[in-house]
Amino acid sequence: MLYIVGLGLGNEKDITLRGLEAVQQCDKIFVEAYTSLLSFGLSSHGLITLEKLYGKPVILADRETVEEKADDILSAAADSDVAFLVVGDPFGATTHTDLVVRAKKLGIDVKVVHNASVMNAVGVCGLQLYHYGETVSIPFFTDTWRPDSFYEKIQKNRGLGLHTLCLLDIRVKEPTLESLCRGKKQYEPPRYMSVNTAIEQLLEVEQNRGESAYSEDTMCVGFARLGSEDQKIVAGTMRQLESVDFGAPLHCLVIVGKTHPVEEEMLDFYRTV
Repeated sequence: MLYIVGLGLGNEKDITLRGLEAVQQCDKIFVEAYTSLLSFGLSSHGLITLEKLYGKPVILADRETVEEKADDILSAAADSDVAFLVVGDPFGATTHTDLVVRAKKLGIDVKVVHNASVMNAVGVCGLQLYHYGETVSIPFFTDTWRPDSFYEKIQKNRGLGLHTLCLLDIRVKEPTLESLCRGKKQYEPPRYMSVNTAIEQLLEVEQNRGESAYSEDTMCVGFARLGSEDQKIVAGTMRQLESVDFGAPLHCLVIVGKTHPVEEEMLDFYRTV
C-alpha cells in the first residue's frame, strides 16, 4: 500500500489524525523535499522533528529520488506499507499525480490523505476562492533564460476580472549547468523566490510586452510563510510591495482582479497604508 499524505502548511502538528495514523502504521516513510517546505525546513533538525512525532525514521526524497528513482519507492510499496509525505496537499504538484498513476499501473493500492494547501489557504486575505483564474508559476530569470509564458494567463485572468495566484520558484538541489556538461552533478545552493523578486520580474515582462496586463499600480497581496504562526500578509500596489520585507520563505503573490465590497473590507486589514 502506498499512502500519500498531505502535511499541511505550518509545522509537524498540521498533519491530520487520519494522516498520522497512516504514517505510524507504515514500514517506510518518505518526505518530499522540493516542491515546498514546512516552517522549520527539512534540515537534519527538521527531519528529527518529524521523526519524534511519528516514532520512525523519515527518508528525505529530493527531486532526483521522486522523478528518477521512483521505482525504489514503488517497489517498497508493492511489498509493504509506505508513506509518501507532501507539504500542503498531495496533488499540489504534478509529480505526485505521476507517482499515483505509476503505482496504480503496477497494481499497488493507493490511499490519499488530503490537507490544506496554498491553493485554498490564500483565502485568508479575503479574496474569494471562486473569483480566481488560472494559477501561474514565476520562475527565476537567468542571464540567458527569461520566460514570460505566464503573462498571457495573467492578462486573460485580469480581462475576466479574476484574481491570479502566482506560485514563486523554489530551487532545491538543482544541478549547475557546468556540472551537467561535465557529467558529474554539483548542486546550486537552495533558493526561494521572494515577493520582491517576483514583482521585479513581472514588471520587467510588462515593460517588454507593453500590453498593459498590469502595472506598478496594480493591487496585489503578498504572502510569506502561509499557515505558520508568523505568517505575513500585506496588500498594496506592486510598487508598494516591492519594498516590503516579507522575511523568510516561502512566499507567494496574488494579483488582484475585480473585487467585491466584502473582499475590499477584508483587504483593508492587510493594506500597507
